Amino acid sequence: MSFKNALKAEPLVADISTHLIAITTGFSGDKLLLFGAVDGEGDIVIIIRGPTSDTIVRKKEQILGIWVNRHSVAYQNIPSFYSIASTKPVIEFMNESLRRQYQIGLDQINLNVTEGEQDIEFQKALLRNKEKKNLYLAEPAKVIFLGNQLFRAEVFFPSNVPTGNYLVDVMLVRNNEIVGAFSTPLFVSKVGFSAAVYDWAHQQSALYGIASIIIAVCAGSISYFIFRRK
Repeated sequence: MSFKNALKAEPLVADISTHLIAITTGFSGDKLLLFGAVDGEGDIVIIIRGPTSDTIVRKKEQILGIWVNRHSVAYQNIPSFYSIASTKPVIEFMNESLRRQYQIGLDQINLNVTEGEQDIEFQKALLRNKEKKNLYLAEPAKVIFLGNQLFRAEVFFPSNVPTGNYLVDVMLVRNNEIVGAFSTPLFVSKVGFSAAVYDWAHQQSALYGIASIIIAVCAGSISYFIFRRK
C-alpha cells in the first residue's frame, strides 16, 4: 500500500529504514532514518527508548582528606537510551500534562527510586551522566517536512549504545491532541566476531579473563624481545 492510499485510512503512516542496528567489530555509531507522511496539519514528535536498566547514582564527599561515597540513590527501570526528534520544540505544541503522560522530554522521564530518597540533585546528575555518554539526547533532532505531507528525521546511535530491544514511537499532534500514532520495535545487537567475543566474555568470564592475561603477557614478551634485538 502506498503512503497516499494509506493516508485515506490513517492520519499518520511511518516507518524506519532498518529494524536492526548491527554492532560489528570497529563499530563507531550508526544513523537511523525515520520517515512517513501525514494527512492534514500538525507536528511530529518521535521518541526512541532503549531497554530499561537499574542505575545507582553516588555522591562523593571528602572526609579527612579522603573522597568517599557518602550518599547514593538507586533508580529502577529507567531507559538505557532516550532520544527525541520533533518538528519544533515540544513545549510549543504539547502541554506539560500531555508530555508527562507519554514521558516526552528528559524532564518528563519517570525516575523511580528504589533505594534512598528522591532528590533533584541526584536526578540532574543521572541525566547529566547519560548526556555525557550520548545516551540521552539533550536537544531533539529535527523532523523535516518535504512538502505538506512527507517527513523525515535521522537519529544517531553512538558507539557505546546498549544492546537490546528498543521501541520507536511516532506521534502526530494537532491542537494539543495526539491524532495519529505509530510504534515499531528496533533491535540493537552485536553480530559476527564481536558477538562471539561478547558472548564468550559473559558466559565464560573466568576463561576470558585468563585468556586476556595470557594475551597481554605474550604481547609484552614479544615487545621486549623486539626492542632487545634493536
